[in-house]
Amino acid sequence: MDAAPVGHLGYDQVLSILRLLPAEAVLSFAATCRAFRDWASSDVLWEALCRRDWGARAAAAALADWRCGVPWRRLYAEVARLSALQALRLQVKGTSPRPRASHSINLVAGWLVVFGGGCEGGRHLDDIWATYVGNRAGTRSSNALTWQQLASGTPSGRFGHSCILVGDALVLFGGINDRGLRLNDTWIGQIICEEPCRMRISWRLLEIGPLAPSPRGAHAACCIDDKFIVIHGGIGVHGSRLGDTWLLDLSDGLQSGSWRRMGDTGPLPSARSGHTLTWIGDRRMVLFGGRGSEYEVLSDVWLFDIGDHLLQWKEQKYDLSSILGELPSPRAGHSATFLFGGKILVYGGEDKERRRRDDFWILDIPALLQFESGNRKMAKRMWKKLRIDGQSPNCRSFHGACVDTSGYCVYLFGGMVDALLHPAESLGLRFDGQLYQVELVLHL
Repeated sequence: MDAAPVGHLGYDQVLSILRLLPAEAVLSFAATCRAFRDWASSDVLWEALCRRDWGARAAAAALADWRCGVPWRRLYAEVARLSALQALRLQVKGTSPRPRASHSINLVAGWLVVFGGGCEGGRHLDDIWATYVGNRAGTRSSNALTWQQLASGTPSGRFGHSCILVGDALVLFGGINDRGLRLNDTWIGQIICEEPCRMRISWRLLEIGPLAPSPRGAHAACCIDDKFIVIHGGIGVHGSRLGDTWLLDLSDGLQSGSWRRMGDTGPLPSARSGHTLTWIGDRRMVLFGGRGSEYEVLSDVWLFDIGDHLLQWKEQKYDLSSILGELPSPRAGHSATFLFGGKILVYGGEDKERRRRDDFWILDIPALLQFESGNRKMAKRMWKKLRIDGQSPNCRSFHGACVDTSGYCVYLFGGMVDALLHPAESLGLRFDGQLYQVELVLHL
């Protein structure tokens, strides 16, 4: 590097350049001389890099919840080195939700809310349960949790639906009912907190106009910036897999909504169910895995940006010879939650033989976006398998997962798990009703 021209620049000018560079390039710049090392170690610079690579919400959560004076550069480095999680099976007193799978779980206003799902005997549940855990990592007391059963029956019982948090409200779409009918209704659940430590949900059908996605269940969905919901695929009528993409515009404050189909040009993800769609900031999302039309299980990764005027899906194909270490195996019925530090946590699921998994993987979004923009060396940094310490959840699929507001703590509930085999059975299966808390292990 020719240091003289850079040396003539002012401090603010150098910082404005460094903010545009990948973190690795900033560190290389710092290694050239002592003056550059001081500039590249600026807390202002590394806070800007954290906000850029993790998103403003994650950086704000770190500042509010648990940064505690740790320099931003060290925080960035610790998140980049993340290699382990700590799991705890939460203790519950009193009555708990019935074991189930293909349900929904959300954390809203400090309350974990479980709705619906399928259970033993083939029944599709319409019950709603809630327990208060708080909003911030580390604030939950060691006392046993108490579940409350809320009013049931509306919306009707179903499994394989999506229930997405939009602000402090829930938006529920679709699913499959007791008669096997696929649904395409859209509901708004307003959270009403009552003292002391009580809450209820007021549900109403959302006015959406004449256009809506076809009925389906086991689709993937995510919320974009508290204004839009995007769904993809699922199982339609007669059991056919779907491959269409729809956007629900909620920009009028949940008073009404409008559906429109999108992303039907260019290469498209194949039709599938049991996959995940995860918002990663701005107006971008990541699709991963699922089960295809021929019942094959998938492990492909796709990016979709609703802010792009082309509205095209982009598959992230990489040369396997460039990948160091393992990659996640193909799977369906897994969970994929967006964590603090710009990472998607993929857990569990099942393979083509319906063997369930208990592994945890991180998909690094800054590396994925650099790969997508042409830096092919980033392929080796995209995936990392994590160690799990403590009371690890066992193998499961079609469980529920949600993350707290800090992006640091994930809650896992239910799912289909392995059971003891009886002599007449070819496959052991049971529904689970345990609640787990999984946290990032950062050495700060």
